[in-house]
Amino acid sequence: MPTDSSDATPRGMVSVCMATYNGAAFVTEQIASILPQLAAGDELVIVDDASRDDTVEVISRLDDPRIRLVARDENRGYVRTFEQALSLARGEYLFLCDQDDVWIPGRVDIMVEALGEHQVIASNLATLGGPDRIPGPFWITDWRVSSRDSDHSVRNLVQLLAGLQCYWGCAMAVRRDALDYLLPFPRFLDETHDQWIGLCGNMAHSMGHVDARTVWRRIHDSNLTPTQPRGLIPALRSRLMLLRCLAVAWQRGLHVGNPRKHG
Repeated sequence: MPTDSSDATPRGMVSVCMATYNGAAFVTEQIASILPQLAAGDELVIVDDASRDDTVEVISRLDDPRIRLVARDENRGYVRTFEQALSLARGEYLFLCDQDDVWIPGRVDIMVEALGEHQVIASNLATLGGPDRIPGPFWITDWRVSSRDSDHSVRNLVQLLAGLQCYWGCAMAVRRDALDYLLPFPRFLDETHDQWIGLCGNMAHSMGHVDARTVWRRIHDSNLTPTQPRGLIPALRSRLMLLRCLAVAWQRGLHVGNPRKHG
């Protein structure tokens, strides 16, 4: 859906796409870190995945016209929840957003600037109240992206498929024209939607990396994304799913790049 001119901002409309599920304990703090970074014409699209706690009630009490809340009656999982949030967004710049993190001030400006050159952007992140480090498996002491790798799409793709590269959805943003190939998500995709987005961005030769850490990630017992290395079987399953994603992206024509990547 195109952006309504009455809602336009000088930099272009921003849509923050948040998925919630049983997030009442943390969602208010997250929203409080987001809204000051948004302009009057921006929006925060929240799709709740049939929470069993009072997440919907907590959000509904927040008095801000930029918040658009959709409460589902049926739980479909976080991948489908993010997919719906992205499909409902009206902005030019779409930010993926978890319910329990905290945005670092300046995040929106940093990411929007980077989206001027790339359709898909990933930044770095730190732990909330902890070190500026997100541990990876075994020898990888810090999952990081580097701006030096923004134009090395083939290498990024190989490392992603090999499990040596990781993209965090909560630290990603996309330009509206990327939705042409990102949506719909593959039907078999039931985890790692962020890796699907990173895979497509690299195949389209329009994946940008931002050195700055723009999100404080909250670590707690209910994180949907694992905080420790997974076992062999889950890791192999993840690699197989990425290979299937690669086949879908190929069918969508991304193996020849994306002629619309510069707008």
